Amino acid sequence: MTTEGRNMVSGAEAMVRMLQAHGVTHMFGLCGDTSLPFYDALKILDHGITHMLTRDERHAAYMADAYARVTGKVGVTEGPSGGGATYILPGLAEANESSIPVLGITTDVSVSSLGKYPLTELDQGALMRPLTKWNGVIDTAERLPGMVRNAFRSMTTGRPGAAHLALPFDVQKEGVADEDIWAQSEFSHFPAWPSGPNPKSVEAALDRILSAKNPVIVVGGGVVISNGEAALQQFAERLDIAVATTVSGQGSLADSHPNCLGVVGSNGGVPATREVIDAADLVIFISCRAGSVTTERWRSPPIGTPIIHIDSDPEVISAIYPTEVALVADARLALEALNQALDISGKAPAGFGGAARVAAAKKTKFSEFGELAASDDSPIKPERVVAELDRVLPDDAVVVADPGTPCPYLSGFKPWRQAGRHFISNRAHGALGYSMSAAMGAQVGRPGSKVLSIMGDGSFGFSVGEFETATRYNLPVTFIVFSNSVYGWIKAGQKTGFSERYYNVDFNVTDHAAVAAAFGVKSWRVEDPADLNRVLKEATEHDGPTLVDIISQPLQDARAPVSEWVA
Repeated sequence: MTTEGRNMVSGAEAMVRMLQAHGVTHMFGLCGDTSLPFYDALKILDHGITHMLTRDERHAAYMADAYARVTGKVGVTEGPSGGGATYILPGLAEANESSIPVLGITTDVSVSSLGKYPLTELDQGALMRPLTKWNGVIDTAERLPGMVRNAFRSMTTGRPGAAHLALPFDVQKEGVADEDIWAQSEFSHFPAWPSGPNPKSVEAALDRILSAKNPVIVVGGGVVISNGEAALQQFAERLDIAVATTVSGQGSLADSHPNCLGVVGSNGGVPATREVIDAADLVIFISCRAGSVTTERWRSPPIGTPIIHIDSDPEVISAIYPTEVALVADARLALEALNQALDISGKAPAGFGGAARVAAAKKTKFSEFGELAASDDSPIKPERVVAELDRVLPDDAVVVADPGTPCPYLSGFKPWRQAGRHFISNRAHGALGYSMSAAMGAQVGRPGSKVLSIMGDGSFGFSVGEFETATRYNLPVTFIVFSNSVYGWIKAGQKTGFSERYYNVDFNVTDHAAVAAAFGVKSWRVEDPADLNRVLKEATEHDGPTLVDIISQPLQDARAPVSEWVA
């Protein structure tokens, strides 16, 4: 195809080649009528992109999310118009609020048919605008390359986030000049073009830290996103500061490190770890929004505690707590600047005794956990499951946990012995059904690691169709179900907050092992805790998808590390 001496390709081919130019090697999606030209371009071009066909657009987006988290690359998901766009939106919203760059491409009805009531017509731009960092409708083919570049630039720079592109049917058939197809290579990974802190703010922050007697660091997800784990470890060791994490911040410092306190807050924290935060005379938030879960509804640390806040997003800083010193910067660059400033200062502080406080808090925390983890009771206690998993899993495993039963127990009590991304949970919006598909995306992104999906049986019902995807691609993910026939998180809230007035939270028992087996997944059902270790070993060592259905204690009867229920 040529126009006035220029080589031309179709809009659909241009989209494929723009993705290729941005280093995309995997994408996750579901076919539809409006996607036919795009799929044809994927078929006929030599592009090196593996397209993973899913059974639901929601789960395609969740796969792209976890893929991005474990690779540091932009995740790409695609789906058709109408219902496909509405289904893909939850995954984009979760990724965006979690600072994970996921590009959602939704094909659309032709521009020329808008307003004529074509089937699946929907204002995709208006739908996606509030819940993505960048959003655009490609109304003419000549704008396509520039809009794709804009989307990748926005997703990967500053605070990373999700983007959406609507690709109408007729635009997919229009011509695009071959010379316009190019990419800025830095935008294939995140964070791209990270910003360093103001040197004066670095000096002020270090002076304030060195003047404290009992400082504590609270780390969110940005240290892992920015690959700042080594810089954090160096800073914590040099000053012997206790380092707590949010759920998303796990892996910023290995849990086995003597300065790592572990997760704090209302989901995974316990009274012993909360006391360390409350006793601090200075709290250093790093890439942490200080939201309701981390701070137990803004009670820990108490308002009035001196705060230093480091974040790439200035809107986060001082949103909740008055801030003495702010460092608007990438987490890794800020920590490296603090380490350099400490070198230049020539000061060699004796340390703040953080490791000793961490050791005392952990001793209390795990002595209480250990009693329950050794229980031979049936139904099986969640603590026993976590303990057996810890014995079986390699240190480089990746565990993806749904909200509900899995998240607080794994966050609170599973020690992650290697720094980096080894635990994933959808903490922004907490939708059930995330874990199963996200684990598949993580397995695609990190094929050399053992990947587990851990869910409650409520989440199982949201996502069961994706077992077919797991078997079709023979993904060696192990799926674990806490089976207790209840939406346990809600029932636990009804128990503690509404005088046990239970309403519409219980459902029928399902034989999850039989359901998974019907899809071709090798499955076990475990009722006796004595069988757990053997079955988990067999399941995690199998070379294809496996499922373990664990008949477990209902969450409302358990002693979960969730502060509102303990109180």
